[in-house]
Amino acid sequence: MRNPMFVHDEALTDLVLDYCRRRLALDPVPLDWGGTHGSLEGALAGLINPLGNSPETVLGIFRDRLADAVISCDSPRFLSFIPAAPTKAALLFDMVVSCSSLQGTSWLEAAGAVAAENQALRVLADLAGLPPGAGGCFVSGGTLGNLSALVVARDAGPAAGRPRTGRPRVAVSTEAHSSIGNTLRIIGADPLLVPVPDHRLTGHALRAALDGDPAAADLIAVVATAGTTNAGIVDDLAGVAAVAADRDLWFHVDAAYGGAGLFSPLVRDRFAGIDRADSLVVDPHKWLFAPFDCAGLLYRNPALARAVHAQEASYLEVIHDDAPDHWNPTDYAMHLTRRARGLPLWFSLAVHGTDAYRTAVDTVVTTARAAADLISATPHLDLVRDPDLSIVLFRRTGWDAADYQHWSEELLASQVGFVTPSRWEGEPVARLAFLHPDTTVDIVGEILDTMA
Repeated sequence: MRNPMFVHDEALTDLVLDYCRRRLALDPVPLDWGGTHGSLEGALAGLINPLGNSPETVLGIFRDRLADAVISCDSPRFLSFIPAAPTKAALLFDMVVSCSSLQGTSWLEAAGAVAAENQALRVLADLAGLPPGAGGCFVSGGTLGNLSALVVARDAGPAAGRPRTGRPRVAVSTEAHSSIGNTLRIIGADPLLVPVPDHRLTGHALRAALDGDPAAADLIAVVATAGTTNAGIVDDLAGVAAVAADRDLWFHVDAAYGGAGLFSPLVRDRFAGIDRADSLVVDPHKWLFAPFDCAGLLYRNPALARAVHAQEASYLEVIHDDAPDHWNPTDYAMHLTRRARGLPLWFSLAVHGTDAYRTAVDTVVTTARAAADLISATPHLDLVRDPDLSIVLFRRTGWDAADYQHWSEELLASQVGFVTPSRWEGEPVARLAFLHPDTTVDIVGEILDTMA
């Protein structure tokens, strides 16, 4: 007798798909509450038990008690951290990936999925101007992408064979993403912190820091950021790339959030020099409208990454061969088993076309600039700096950290917006992170009105 857990249940299928239809049809998507609205212990008490429950009961608890306790990052009113706004096509195809039990570990097991993912990666590589031989894989996020790339820099980069006096070092700015610091700790490297008075790493500042560093011989790489998380600033990629080439250093670009700006003619010039990267991370689950979790990791010379990351074991010998068109995503990052997480992006790109993506990114940039203008025109508000991309920092005259926090809580409670405060040069500020093309200037005005 077959195990009932593995038998198709039409009623269960209809139940779940009906929920999905309703969720996909929400327009606009509400913010909801997150984990601060009431206790969830009672709703979950005893739910997992030896005998199980009816699907209707479990889905009802999820729908009525759990789903509302997650702030919807795909709401056009979600303007904190870095939001996400997956296309409907991408969300639907994510269901295909799940219900087909698709994985993307090796060419032997998943050639169709890998080929499609590589087509999507090629779109990202072409946007960045990387050469035809560039390639990589999709990983879970920028953190794993940064870690995987800098391991390659340490073990196979231009400085890998040079003698060192101490631990390897990587030049970074104080504005680098927090994952870079974690990565350096994990790989046994130390940071060379480059001073950036204007919060933007430049070639001039990097060269000055290297010239004044007595342990410069231990440097293996430099990390630049194309869209800092707090302010959306794009580093001087061309200047940093030139210094990296002069000093024979690996040049890694963390474009996890900002890389989508390459689609937009409005800001593309800010990315000059990204084509010289040895490795690059772009997260489609941020500003390229893919579901979580999806980050594109690209290498100028993938063979270097394969030499570092390919795992050897007797049971893996069968997936490694010399066929030039056989591509194992597991060979290009610190993972083995992996979900075919790039397929929803591939499907959406193929359905909508790259022009639609360009329009969507342009819309977000335009809204951010309009919001900055609106803030500048409001007497009691102070724009911190003009946005490079789609993040806007500003101050409310006379407010301290407690005022911003209270305002943020009230804003969410009223479902007007989700805007958490940040800090700029040690002072509390408000921060708007635009990513959803449906976030309008009217929504921004409604949020700013609450600061009167």
